[in-house]
Amino acid sequence: MYAIVDIAGQQFKVTKAQKLKVHRLEAEEGKHVELDNVLLVSDGKTVTVGTPKVDGFRIAAKVLNHGKGDKVLVFKKKRRKGYQKLNGHRQYLTELWIEAILGKGEKFDASKSTAPAPKAVKIVEPKAKKTATTKAAPKKVAAKKAAPTKKAAPKKAAKKAAPKKDK
Repeated sequence: MYAIVDIAGQQFKVTKAQKLKVHRLEAEEGKHVELDNVLLVSDGKTVTVGTPKVDGFRIAAKVLNHGKGDKVLVFKKKRRKGYQKLNGHRQYLTELWIEAILGKGEKFDASKSTAPAPKAVKIVEPKAKKTATTKAAPKKVAAKKAAPTKKAAPKKAAKKAAPKKDK
């Protein structure tokens, strides 16, 4: 069973137990959302097309996390004019886990969620900075024998310019 659903102005083909990245949604991580803008539903035998949407059908989804997409570089140049411009952009995204395609009158029980566990985030604390009152231990310098150095060869004198001849 699959459905075509409109999410944040884009159409996606969704099935049960699928991860999906969409434009940023105003929902907290871990919350369940219902998407009711279903445009088409197919159960393998029949296809139901909405005008513009199918009445009674909804998509149950869970917000896994919010993040950013890959960087897209936009480069503009006008040749022989000395004009060039480089811009970068990273789109804000929301990752959804599609839990069920609900028909007319069906309800979704959030306690029976099949969504994967969110990734553990490792928190790293910054190192303590040295203050002026803390004295660092003096560094020990190993004594090295001085190696004989080679002297550069003396430079040759530059040639003098030839005197100009008068006519």
